[in-house]
Amino acid sequence: MRSHLLNDATAESYRRSVIEGVERVADKLATTRGPFTGVTPAELAPVIDAVDLDKPLGDSSAALDELESVYLRDAVYFHHPRYLGHLNCPVVIPAVLGEAVLSAVNSSLDTWDQSAGGTLIERKLVDWTNGRIGFGPAADGVFTSGGSQSNLQALLLAREEAKSTDLSRLRIFSSECSHFSVQKSAKLLGLGMDAVISIPVDRDKRMQSVVLAAELAACRAEGLVPMAIVATAGTTDFGSIDPLPEIAALAEEYGAWMHVDAAYGCGLLASPTRRRLLDGIERADSVTVDFHKSFFQPVSSSAILVRDGATLRHATYHADYLNPARTVAEQIPNQVDKSLQTTRRFDALKLWMTLRVMGADGVGGLFDEVCDLAAEGYALLAADPRYDVVVEPQLSTLVYRYVPEGVTSPEDIDRANLHARKALFASGEAVVAGTKVDGRQYLKFTLLNPETTAADIAAVLDLIAGHAEQYLGETLVHA
Repeated sequence: MRSHLLNDATAESYRRSVIEGVERVADKLATTRGPFTGVTPAELAPVIDAVDLDKPLGDSSAALDELESVYLRDAVYFHHPRYLGHLNCPVVIPAVLGEAVLSAVNSSLDTWDQSAGGTLIERKLVDWTNGRIGFGPAADGVFTSGGSQSNLQALLLAREEAKSTDLSRLRIFSSECSHFSVQKSAKLLGLGMDAVISIPVDRDKRMQSVVLAAELAACRAEGLVPMAIVATAGTTDFGSIDPLPEIAALAEEYGAWMHVDAAYGCGLLASPTRRRLLDGIERADSVTVDFHKSFFQPVSSSAILVRDGATLRHATYHADYLNPARTVAEQIPNQVDKSLQTTRRFDALKLWMTLRVMGADGVGGLFDEVCDLAAEGYALLAADPRYDVVVEPQLSTLVYRYVPEGVTSPEDIDRANLHARKALFASGEAVVAGTKVDGRQYLKFTLLNPETTAADIAAVLDLIAGHAEQYLGETLVHA
């Protein structure tokens, strides 16, 4: 079995196996005709259940053959131009190359003696991102597993900086469109989900700063502590960006930690044309970025950035076997001193390779393309009498709903939209997401593929209308 260990003696076997795997995936990408096959759990589960994990196949080629039926054939392919569902992006080749390198070398980014150059590369990328945000020389940060972890760590720092001995008095303010990880983080931090005060949004789905100001004043009047304000730069449903300068001013007035969840909108940091949409982000205390959303990186690639690196001490714990306190005096750079994780992948390498090959303008230009596409999609929806579109996009998300002529029941319209989404997914022709707006069922395009065209959007809208009309027609016949 030692023949399967990656080392100097097996380097040639490694090369052959990886090349074969790459060729299989490349062939799949080249021949995929839709984003999904439409397979159901009932159809696929028996195929996987039939695999006996106690009877190995013996070689990589046989395992790759099997992988076709248990995974590759029915995977959801985000690179396809009619995948319009969640915040999943097609990935750039330099990042995939970085993924291959980091997986094989397998550095762990917790301590210097496990990562060496990887530690410095991650720190360089943290400094680069902080520069794009507009933070000063005291800024710092660390890569994380994703936006939820980044938001959790930001709110941990906010809780500790609030210096309150009574956690029940702490309050977090975020918009009604903010990510659910805000409430989840509050619960994990011992505050309870009731500690999060939801601020209503305006017609553009942006936090209403006037209401925020009133809630902050009420919080102070009740003897409570405004621990943090979470502004969102790219809400999951609408791609809306909260008014960052106004929120920053209120955070300063009330002494609250300002966190900007830019998991989605971070692509604007590289945009040649839209960076202004993030004006005010430089006044935040912390920022979440998800490079695996709008920087076209493979999952996972995220980071938490802070304006004052000293605040990261709240995540520091010294273990004698790993990062003893003496390493600080010896100026040994250990990333675990900043992280909620211990063992951690070298995900920063993917972004490093991307910037070294494509440059920031190249990445930002791709994000600009999908934002431009969203504007085209909005024009299509606004001009189409079959659809009601909620808000003009700031980024690349469109929320809309099929409204059939002659049908007035909101419940029937809800069911028609739900059916259309499910039927479209089952057909494998396209993938769209769904959400609720004011309690009603809506559909959602999340446009992160520069290869998607306005013609693709128009074709998918026709498919949705066809499925909805068929459902309503059958319903009326049965009725």
